[in-house]
Amino acid sequence: MLVSATEMLKKAVEGHYAVGQFNINNLEWTKAILLTAQENNSPVILGVSEGAGKYMTGFKTVSAMVSAMIDSLGITVPVALHLDHGSYAGCYQCVKAGFSSIMFDGSHFSIDENVEKTTELVHVAHNLGLSIEAEVGSIGGEEDGVVGAGEIADPNECKRIADLGVDFLAAGIGNIHGKYPENWKGLDFDALAKIKDLVGDLPLVLHGGTGIPEDMIKKAISLGVAKINVNTECQLYFQEATRKYIEEGKDLEGKGFDPRKLLAPGFEGIKAIVKEKMELFGSVGKA
Repeated sequence: MLVSATEMLKKAVEGHYAVGQFNINNLEWTKAILLTAQENNSPVILGVSEGAGKYMTGFKTVSAMVSAMIDSLGITVPVALHLDHGSYAGCYQCVKAGFSSIMFDGSHFSIDENVEKTTELVHVAHNLGLSIEAEVGSIGGEEDGVVGAGEIADPNECKRIADLGVDFLAAGIGNIHGKYPENWKGLDFDALAKIKDLVGDLPLVLHGGTGIPEDMIKKAISLGVAKINVNTECQLYFQEATRKYIEEGKDLEGKGFDPRKLLAPGFEGIKAIVKEKMELFGSVGKA
Protein backbone atom coordinates (compact mmCIF):
# COMPACT_ATOMS: atom_id res chain seq x y z
CA MET A 1 0.00 0.00 0.00
CA LEU A 2 1.20 3.50 -0.83
CA VAL A 3 1.97 5.55 2.28
CA SER A 4 4.20 8.38 3.40
CA ALA A 5 7.58 7.36 4.77
CA THR A 6 7.06 9.03 8.17
CA GLU A 7 5.69 6.11 10.16
CA MET A 8 7.98 3.44 8.69
CA LEU A 9 11.06 5.52 9.52
CA LYS A 10 9.88 6.32 13.05
CA LYS A 11 9.55 2.57 13.61
CA ALA A 12 13.01 2.06 12.11
CA VAL A 13 14.57 4.50 14.58
CA GLU A 14 12.80 2.82 17.48
CA GLY A 15 13.76 -0.65 16.26
CA HIS A 16 17.37 0.26 15.38
CA TYR A 17 17.17 -0.78 11.73
CA ALA A 18 16.97 1.07 8.42
CA VAL A 19 14.54 1.08 5.51
CA GLY A 20 16.05 0.90 2.05
CA GLN A 21 15.29 3.42 -0.65
CA PHE A 22 15.82 1.68 -3.96
CA ASN A 23 15.67 3.93 -7.00
CA ILE A 24 13.48 2.85 -9.89
CA ASN A 25 14.27 3.43 -13.55
CA ASN A 26 11.63 1.40 -15.39
CA LEU A 27 8.98 -1.30 -15.02
CA GLU A 28 11.49 -4.08 -14.30
CA TRP A 29 13.11 -2.13 -11.47
CA THR A 30 9.76 -1.29 -9.89
CA LYS A 31 8.32 -4.79 -10.13
CA ALA A 32 11.49 -6.43 -8.80
CA ILE A 33 11.72 -4.14 -5.78
CA LEU A 34 8.02 -4.37 -4.89
CA LEU A 35 7.98 -8.17 -5.11
CA THR A 36 11.15 -8.45 -3.02
CA ALA A 37 9.68 -6.19 -0.34
CA GLN A 38 6.50 -8.27 -0.24
CA GLU A 39 8.39 -11.59 -0.15
CA ASN A 40 10.53 -10.35 2.74
CA ASN A 41 7.72 -8.53 4.58
CA SER A 42 9.76 -5.34 4.51
CA PRO A 43 8.70 -1.71 4.19
CA VAL A 44 10.32 -0.07 1.18
CA ILE A 45 10.85 3.34 -0.39
CA LEU A 46 10.86 3.70 -4.17
CA GLY A 47 13.16 6.58 -5.07
CA VAL A 48 12.69 8.54 -8.29
CA SER A 49 15.27 11.09 -9.40
CA GLU A 50 14.15 13.92 -11.66
CA GLY A 51 16.18 12.41 -14.50
CA ALA A 52 14.56 9.00 -14.07
CA GLY A 53 11.14 10.62 -13.86
CA LYS A 54 11.75 12.38 -17.16
CA TYR A 55 13.03 9.16 -18.72
CA MET A 56 9.80 7.41 -17.72
CA THR A 57 7.83 10.23 -19.46
CA GLY A 58 6.99 12.15 -16.32
CA PHE A 59 6.06 11.88 -12.67
CA LYS A 60 2.39 11.23 -13.48
CA THR A 61 3.37 8.13 -15.45
CA VAL A 62 5.57 6.92 -12.59
CA SER A 63 2.87 7.49 -9.98
CA ALA A 64 0.21 5.74 -12.05
CA MET A 65 2.53 2.79 -12.76
CA VAL A 66 3.47 2.33 -9.10
CA SER A 67 -0.12 2.60 -7.86
CA ALA A 68 -1.39 0.15 -10.48
CA MET A 69 1.47 -2.27 -9.81
CA ILE A 70 0.86 -2.25 -6.05
CA ASP A 71 -2.75 -3.17 -6.75
CA SER A 72 -2.08 -5.75 -9.47
CA LEU A 73 0.69 -7.53 -7.56
CA GLY A 74 -1.24 -7.53 -4.29
CA ILE A 75 1.45 -5.60 -2.42
CA THR A 76 0.43 -5.16 1.23
CA VAL A 77 3.70 -3.96 2.79
CA PRO A 78 4.14 -0.19 3.28
CA VAL A 79 5.51 1.47 0.13
CA ALA A 80 6.52 5.12 -0.16
CA LEU A 81 6.95 6.74 -3.58
CA HIS A 82 9.64 9.35 -2.97
CA LEU A 83 11.24 12.10 -5.04
CA ASP A 84 15.03 11.82 -4.77
CA HIS A 85 17.17 14.99 -4.72
CA GLY A 86 14.25 17.10 -5.81
CA SER A 87 14.43 20.69 -6.96
CA TYR A 88 11.94 23.26 -5.68
CA ALA A 89 9.88 22.93 -8.88
CA GLY A 90 10.26 19.15 -8.94
CA CYS A 91 8.76 18.88 -5.46
CA TYR A 92 5.59 20.63 -6.59
CA GLN A 93 5.39 18.44 -9.69
CA CYS A 94 5.55 15.29 -7.57
CA VAL A 95 2.98 16.60 -5.12
CA LYS A 96 0.57 17.11 -8.04
CA ALA A 97 1.48 13.73 -9.57
CA GLY A 98 0.48 11.75 -6.48
CA PHE A 99 3.79 10.91 -4.84
CA SER A 100 3.53 10.05 -1.14
CA SER A 101 6.88 11.59 -0.19
CA ILE A 102 9.29 14.23 -1.48
CA MET A 103 12.86 15.31 -0.94
CA PHE A 104 13.91 18.91 -1.33
CA ASP A 105 17.65 19.14 -1.86
CA GLY A 106 18.50 22.68 -0.84
CA SER A 107 22.08 21.82 0.08
CA HIS A 108 23.51 23.89 -2.78
CA PHE A 109 21.73 27.03 -1.51
CA SER A 110 22.86 29.17 1.40
CA ILE A 111 21.55 27.82 4.69
CA ASP A 112 19.11 30.74 4.93
CA GLU A 113 17.63 30.01 1.50
CA ASN A 114 17.57 26.31 2.26
CA VAL A 115 15.61 27.08 5.44
CA GLU A 116 13.21 29.40 3.61
CA LYS A 117 12.35 26.96 0.82
CA THR A 118 12.24 23.93 3.11
CA THR A 119 9.87 25.73 5.47
CA GLU A 120 7.43 26.33 2.61
CA LEU A 121 7.63 22.77 1.32
CA VAL A 122 7.20 21.25 4.79
CA HIS A 123 3.92 23.17 5.09
CA VAL A 124 2.75 22.01 1.65
CA ALA A 125 3.72 18.36 2.21
CA HIS A 126 2.23 18.04 5.68
CA ASN A 127 -1.05 19.66 4.64
CA LEU A 128 -1.41 16.82 2.12
CA GLY A 129 -0.20 14.04 4.41
CA LEU A 130 3.10 13.59 2.59
CA SER A 131 6.51 13.06 4.18
CA ILE A 132 9.43 15.33 3.34
CA GLU A 133 13.20 14.89 3.43
CA ALA A 134 15.68 17.76 3.43
CA GLU A 135 19.45 17.87 2.96
CA VAL A 136 22.36 19.66 4.59
CA GLY A 137 25.91 19.27 3.32
CA SER A 138 25.99 18.04 -0.28
CA ILE A 139 26.54 14.38 -1.05
CA GLY A 140 29.69 13.70 -3.06
CA GLY A 141 29.72 12.45 -6.62
CA GLU A 142 27.25 13.09 -9.44
CA GLU A 143 23.61 12.14 -9.83
CA ASP A 144 21.46 13.35 -12.71
CA GLY A 145 23.84 16.21 -13.39
CA VAL A 146 23.86 17.38 -9.76
CA VAL A 147 27.47 17.35 -8.57
CA GLY A 148 28.31 17.42 -4.87
CA ALA A 149 31.72 17.94 -3.35
CA GLY A 150 30.86 15.66 -0.46
CA GLU A 151 31.43 18.14 2.35
CA ILE A 152 30.60 17.27 5.94
CA ALA A 153 27.33 18.79 7.13
CA ASP A 154 27.43 21.45 9.84
CA PRO A 155 25.59 19.97 12.86
CA ASN A 156 24.11 23.37 13.76
CA GLU A 157 22.73 23.79 10.26
CA CYS A 158 21.25 20.31 10.54
CA LYS A 159 19.53 21.42 13.75
CA ARG A 160 18.06 24.48 11.98
CA ILE A 161 16.59 22.32 9.23
CA ALA A 162 15.41 19.64 11.66
CA ASP A 163 13.53 22.25 13.69
CA LEU A 164 11.43 23.09 10.61
CA GLY A 165 9.52 19.84 11.04
CA VAL A 166 11.04 17.75 8.25
CA ASP A 167 10.33 14.03 8.61
CA PHE A 168 13.88 12.84 7.87
CA LEU A 169 17.18 14.49 7.11
CA ALA A 170 20.05 13.72 4.74
CA ALA A 171 23.32 15.01 6.15
CA GLY A 172 26.61 14.70 4.32
CA ILE A 173 29.13 12.68 6.33
CA GLY A 174 31.63 11.82 3.60
CA ASN A 175 29.27 9.60 1.59
CA ILE A 176 29.15 9.86 -2.20
CA HIS A 177 26.97 8.77 -5.10
CA GLY A 178 28.20 6.05 -7.45
CA LYS A 179 31.24 3.85 -6.93
CA TYR A 180 33.57 4.75 -4.07
CA PRO A 181 37.20 5.47 -5.05
CA GLU A 182 40.01 3.43 -3.54
CA ASN A 183 41.26 6.43 -1.58
CA TRP A 184 37.86 7.12 0.04
CA LYS A 185 38.35 8.11 3.67
CA GLY A 186 35.15 6.49 4.92
CA LEU A 187 32.18 7.90 6.81
CA ASP A 188 32.75 10.58 9.44
CA PHE A 189 31.09 9.01 12.47
CA ASP A 190 32.12 11.84 14.78
CA ALA A 191 30.11 14.24 12.62
CA LEU A 192 27.19 11.81 12.54
CA ALA A 193 27.22 11.50 16.33
CA LYS A 194 27.23 15.30 16.75
CA ILE A 195 24.31 15.63 14.32
CA LYS A 196 22.41 12.90 16.14
CA ASP A 197 22.92 14.64 19.49
CA LEU A 198 21.35 17.82 18.11
CA VAL A 199 18.42 16.39 16.12
CA GLY A 200 17.36 13.70 18.59
CA ASP A 201 15.14 10.94 17.21
CA LEU A 202 14.72 12.51 13.77
CA PRO A 203 15.47 9.75 11.22
CA LEU A 204 18.72 10.39 9.37
CA VAL A 205 19.37 9.39 5.76
CA LEU A 206 22.51 7.88 4.25
CA HIS A 207 22.73 8.61 0.53
CA GLY A 208 25.23 6.73 -1.63
CA GLY A 209 24.62 3.35 0.01
CA THR A 210 26.36 1.42 -2.76
CA GLY A 211 29.80 0.19 -1.76
CA ILE A 212 29.83 1.26 1.89
CA PRO A 213 31.29 -1.63 3.95
CA GLU A 214 28.83 -3.59 6.09
CA ASP A 215 30.45 -2.60 9.37
CA MET A 216 30.06 1.09 8.48
CA ILE A 217 26.43 0.54 7.50
CA LYS A 218 25.69 -1.10 10.84
CA LYS A 219 27.50 1.60 12.80
CA ALA A 220 25.61 4.33 10.90
CA ILE A 221 22.31 2.64 11.79
CA SER A 222 23.36 2.51 15.45
CA LEU A 223 23.91 6.28 15.29
CA GLY A 224 20.44 7.12 13.98
CA VAL A 225 20.48 6.41 10.24
CA ALA A 226 17.05 4.97 9.42
CA LYS A 227 16.97 5.30 5.62
CA ILE A 228 19.70 4.13 3.24
CA ASN A 229 19.63 4.87 -0.49
CA VAL A 230 20.76 2.31 -3.07
CA ASN A 231 20.79 2.90 -6.82
CA THR A 232 24.17 2.22 -8.44
CA GLU A 233 24.37 -1.32 -7.05
CA CYS A 234 21.04 -2.26 -8.66
CA GLN A 235 22.29 -0.83 -11.95
CA LEU A 236 25.50 -2.85 -11.72
CA TYR A 237 23.69 -6.11 -10.92
CA PHE A 238 21.27 -5.53 -13.79
CA GLN A 239 24.13 -4.75 -16.19
CA GLU A 240 26.21 -7.76 -15.16
CA ALA A 241 23.33 -10.23 -15.47
CA THR A 242 22.28 -8.84 -18.85
CA ARG A 243 25.88 -8.90 -20.14
CA LYS A 244 26.28 -12.54 -19.08
CA TYR A 245 23.03 -13.51 -20.82
CA ILE A 246 24.17 -11.94 -24.09
CA GLU A 247 27.79 -13.11 -23.90
CA GLU A 248 26.55 -16.67 -23.45
CA GLY A 249 24.49 -16.24 -26.63
CA LYS A 250 21.19 -16.92 -24.94
CA ASP A 251 19.59 -14.03 -26.81
CA LEU A 252 20.22 -16.01 -30.01
CA GLU A 253 18.60 -19.21 -28.76
CA GLY A 254 14.97 -19.62 -29.78
CA LYS A 255 13.12 -16.46 -28.77
CA GLY A 256 15.79 -15.38 -26.35
CA PHE A 257 15.73 -11.97 -27.99
CA ASP A 258 12.25 -11.35 -26.55
CA PRO A 259 12.69 -8.39 -24.16
CA ARG A 260 10.85 -10.29 -21.45
CA LYS A 261 13.52 -12.99 -21.63
CA LEU A 262 16.40 -10.64 -22.32
CA LEU A 263 15.65 -8.53 -19.23
CA ALA A 264 14.72 -11.43 -16.94
CA PRO A 265 18.27 -12.10 -15.62
CA GLY A 266 18.69 -8.42 -14.73
CA PHE A 267 15.31 -8.46 -13.02
CA GLU A 268 16.42 -11.41 -10.88
CA GLY A 269 19.71 -9.65 -10.21
CA ILE A 270 17.90 -6.64 -8.76
CA LYS A 271 15.75 -8.90 -6.59
CA ALA A 272 18.89 -10.57 -5.23
CA ILE A 273 20.70 -7.36 -4.29
CA VAL A 274 17.57 -5.75 -2.82
CA LYS A 275 17.00 -8.79 -0.59
CA GLU A 276 20.66 -8.70 0.45
CA LYS A 277 20.38 -5.03 1.40
CA MET A 278 17.11 -5.51 3.29
CA GLU A 279 18.77 -8.23 5.35
CA LEU A 280 21.78 -6.00 6.03
CA PHE A 281 19.63 -3.02 6.96
CA GLY A 282 17.48 -5.15 9.26
CA SER A 283 14.10 -4.34 7.68
CA VAL A 284 13.10 -7.94 6.84
CA GLY A 285 9.93 -8.89 8.74
CA LYS A 286 9.31 -5.30 9.87
CA ALA A 287 6.35 -4.39 7.60
